[in-house]
Amino acid sequence: MNQGSVAVVAFEGISPFHLSVPCLVFGEDRRGDGIPPYDMRVCVAGRSRRVETSAGFSITADHGLEGLSGAATVIVPSWRSTAETPPPALLDGLRRAHDGGARIVGLCLGAFVVAAAGLLDGRRATTHWRYAGELAARFSAVQVDPDRLWVDLDDVVTSAGTAAALDCCVHLVRRDHGADVANRLARRLVIAPHRSGGQSQYIERPVTSTDAPDELGSALDWARRHLDQPIGVDELAARAHLSRRSFTRHFRAVTGTSPHQWLLHERLTVAQTLLETTNISIELVAERSGIGSAATLRQHYQRRFGTSPQSYRTAFTRAR
Repeated sequence: MNQGSVAVVAFEGISPFHLSVPCLVFGEDRRGDGIPPYDMRVCVAGRSRRVETSAGFSITADHGLEGLSGAATVIVPSWRSTAETPPPALLDGLRRAHDGGARIVGLCLGAFVVAAAGLLDGRRATTHWRYAGELAARFSAVQVDPDRLWVDLDDVVTSAGTAAALDCCVHLVRRDHGADVANRLARRLVIAPHRSGGQSQYIERPVTSTDAPDELGSALDWARRHLDQPIGVDELAARAHLSRRSFTRHFRAVTGTSPHQWLLHERLTVAQTLLETTNISIELVAERSGIGSAATLRQHYQRRFGTSPQSYRTAFTRAR
């Protein structure tokens, strides 16, 4: 099995946007940016390799479902309808790929297809928040978490809808190649390397008419450059030229989380990069990332990633 091979499922009535998400992440050659390439192919689930999209134009792929064979990652980018049972050939193809060691990914409504294949029975999953209740009702054996942007079970991954599918794909690159490569890819795509917060920040909330001031972005950029130093909310608010109350309100509107949680996430991302790319001690990793002590870093790592910093470093080194 080629560990860098990705098979993306296309089907009649597919959304061009949902199909483009994995193609954008895994199908582009970005070696000039230091991003390892993937061997990606689009595989049509149907008798013909030409399918009509939901946008009124057709696409033609070089592969049918036989193209799932040998892929290290198989991605189902959404599905036509939550009420429509996927064809047996597609479900069988997913099961065979999973049995052969492939990582199966259901983006957005693609989680319904993965669940129909029986690959989520007794396991956690997520999907678009609007359809999370329906996923739970149709597949009672699945433990649906409606607030997660993605759920990674190692061999099976599901994501929330639309933009969260892009977040999930960048997360898969992070898993494959580390935080440094994923951050470079995110910068190239002009997206956040890792969004904090869950789907609840997007559920039926009116759009505010006033955008956060530009100074907020400048304050966050400053914070990223000084994560190894103590940073307080009052200092960030002052750099954004806002009161503490206005800063906190704008901050949550933009990031979907609190300043404290955002800083912790940014510092853990720095720690990940240091663990992946250097041999410095855990104590020095904690100091340079702004976490503080090695003991505190271990606590946060166990809580966030379910492992220790040293185990993370060892596992990443072996994966490379």
